[in-house]
Amino acid sequence: MSDPARPIKIVRIIARLNVGGPAMHVTLLTRYLGPPEFESHLVAGRVPDNEGDMAYYAERHGVEPAYLETMSREISPRSDLRTLVELYRLLRRIRPDIVHTHTAKAGLVGRVAAWMARVPVIVHTFHGHVLRGYFSPRKEQLFRKLERGVARVSSVLLAVSEQVRQDLIELAVAPPDKIRVMELGLELQRFADAPRAGMLRAELGLGHEVPLFGFCGRLTAIKNPDLLLRAFALARAECPALHLAILGDGEERGPMEQQVAELGLGGYVHFLGFRSDLPPLVADLDALVLTSDNEGTPVAVIEAAAAGVPAICTAVGGVPDIVADGETGWLAPAGDAQAVAAACTAAARAPDERRRRGQAAQAAVLARFSEHRLARDMAALYHELLDR
Repeated sequence: MSDPARPIKIVRIIARLNVGGPAMHVTLLTRYLGPPEFESHLVAGRVPDNEGDMAYYAERHGVEPAYLETMSREISPRSDLRTLVELYRLLRRIRPDIVHTHTAKAGLVGRVAAWMARVPVIVHTFHGHVLRGYFSPRKEQLFRKLERGVARVSSVLLAVSEQVRQDLIELAVAPPDKIRVMELGLELQRFADAPRAGMLRAELGLGHEVPLFGFCGRLTAIKNPDLLLRAFALARAECPALHLAILGDGEERGPMEQQVAELGLGGYVHFLGFRSDLPPLVADLDALVLTSDNEGTPVAVIEAAAAGVPAICTAVGGVPDIVADGETGWLAPAGDAQAVAAACTAAARAPDERRRRGQAAQAAVLARFSEHRLARDMAALYHELLDR
């Protein structure tokens, strides 16, 4: 049971603060679950040079992570063991009431360390998962066994969407009553308030009449950038004025730039890299396009919706929980370039329909995914678990 005479100590652990929803999620929780009720600590590994680093986001919110140099995304028995020892020592020093882990590597090592340190409450959030479709069958089986093992020492498992929860149940990670849905909370008001002032179009030299679609996020294989570009090329054959802005970076950028040249899309696809000034840029888009093979809860889609920008997405993972086809955006089957292109063409040709779906999308996400709702829900959960 929690002691009202002192704050509840929480140690939150994440593998790295790279660009994406998990980094924002842990930063906001650390910021909003603070004194006098809570004492929050954030522990993270370093972001590699080839990924976008969101340390600036933590700094902007007054959050100072403790960095573990040994913790990384890649599997390395030696460094993982060192990370386990360092985390154990850290937890024994802080003596938290709750350890809350995020992302796969931190979830595994962090929960083992918390169990060794006899932390009373251990929570893990699945922002998605890598238990199907990422690795070879042999590796997947190994990772599933590891997840089932650490699930046994977890007080509760959180999934960011009902689809992720159903996946975890289907994969027998834990009993259904141990897995709950806790949706993301994001700073959406700054997207809702962002003016459509033509900032991105001015940067690209495009007029307001030019249809401009965008992608926002990490350029990784799971996002299927090949499908994005093939679908865009097909859509441009129907709508030659269409442009695509790529707001993000990653290991797939080089292959994408080569594919743009091969498809004759030079001058119509614009690579802008990672940007910290996203709200006015996203607000300048006519639609967001996401062609992933898998998703947990797509942050870029939620942020675009908050700005009144509808999305064209493949119907994978938690995407259908966010995008209602025909109401707040367009959905297409996974891997279907023709279907994605048809949705892009339809959206490009119907500005009034884009606006209608964008307004509906905005109304749907603002309260549901606010950072204040997340903080309230998580605080209530922590108290519930401590009072058991």
